[in-house]
Amino acid sequence: MATETTSVSTTRVRRRRLRERLDLGSGLLPYFLVIPTILVILVVAVYPILDSVWLSLQDNPGSTLPSAFVGLAHYAQLFQNSVYQYRGAIANTLIFFVISVALETILGLGVALLINKTFPGRGLVRAAILVPWAFPTIVSAYIWQLMYNDQTGIITYILQGLHILAPGGSLLVTTPGVITASVVTDVWKTTPFIALLVLAGLQVIPNELYEAANVDGSSRWQSFRQITLPMLKNVLLIAVLFRSLDAIRVFDVFYAFGQRQTQSMGSNAFFLMFAGPPTDFGPGLASAVLIFILGIVISLIFVSQMRGIAQQA
Repeated sequence: MATETTSVSTTRVRRRRLRERLDLGSGLLPYFLVIPTILVILVVAVYPILDSVWLSLQDNPGSTLPSAFVGLAHYAQLFQNSVYQYRGAIANTLIFFVISVALETILGLGVALLINKTFPGRGLVRAAILVPWAFPTIVSAYIWQLMYNDQTGIITYILQGLHILAPGGSLLVTTPGVITASVVTDVWKTTPFIALLVLAGLQVIPNELYEAANVDGSSRWQSFRQITLPMLKNVLLIAVLFRSLDAIRVFDVFYAFGQRQTQSMGSNAFFLMFAGPPTDFGPGLASAVLIFILGIVISLIFVSQMRGIAQQA
């Protein structure tokens, strides 16, 4: 009888210890819960990335024949071979990146401040502003391409009437014109995204702060500079991070407007991998890997900035 009691007590102690190990506070249960997600990420994201990096170091990754390891030879070809137009693609992407992200941030902040006010039909206006963002980028690009058309495009007609374009001219025949058209189209489409994120940040700012500022005699500009902007720092950083990652890998608008004439880093990788000879697949893959690395660098910069703001707070 005593032996049975001892065995039952030992079993209970073991069960209790197992529960303690799996305790949510400091046990193993949180790790078990995230294992399925980690496995999915490894299969869906990490493995393709690592495989792409490895293939970019091979002699002929697009061929079914055995490939030899060539190291960074494909990366060197991108910068040394002028046929690939890679330096121009980098310049086009950086110009597009800086101008589009800056304009979208400024306009998105302004739109968010406007629709944050109370006025008749505010709900309808908020819904209407999001319409451009709902369209896929490639669809928006081809819609705007019709307006940039040198024969029937309304934008071309207006620019020719203002003598900005010569008769029969179009924005899409020069590199600056393609970049300008791409920026305008992207700003039209993506500004609502910035406005939506900023509007969410504005909704959580206590109104008492503005009331206290009014009592102290602060102007609207002082309230905006000393209350609104500091409270929106994290929101703006997140919004700019998302837009920066999208802008640095831009493909759709340059594919629709520039084709092979004016390329971005994304369209350059596409044309090398899928619209050129098999020998160009390796450099194209290297171009895609460089976009990924650049995105990682941008993400780390923004994350460090957000950590700095969190520590100051």
